[in-house]
Amino acid sequence: MGPEAFRKLARSLPGAEEREHMLHPDFRVGGKIFATLGYPDEHWAMVKLTTEQQEELIHSHPDVFVPVKGAWGRRGCTSLRLRAVTAVLAKTALQMAWRHIAPRKLKDR
Repeated sequence: MGPEAFRKLARSLPGAEEREHMLHPDFRVGGKIFATLGYPDEHWAMVKLTTEQQEELIHSHPDVFVPVKGAWGRRGCTSLRLRAVTAVLAKTALQMAWRHIAPRKLKDR
């Protein structure tokens, strides 16, 4: 998957908007970041998951997902290799991150 395909999937989620943070694109819902693109470099993206979701994805797809380094990773922030992820798996991870961060009013729709 390329960066533009990831971007398109992230922006397709309800209420999602693209902004910029620390010189790379991020994707927000309700003003909160649920995913980023291009960190630590153009070959990676990040999704904010629960620690349980992170563990499940890393266990199931260790060639795709790794925890972000440091405290953010211990809280569920998970890097994904764009070249290794399929569109279906990227969409699943983005939906998980969106549901984790989205305000209740959007999730209840």
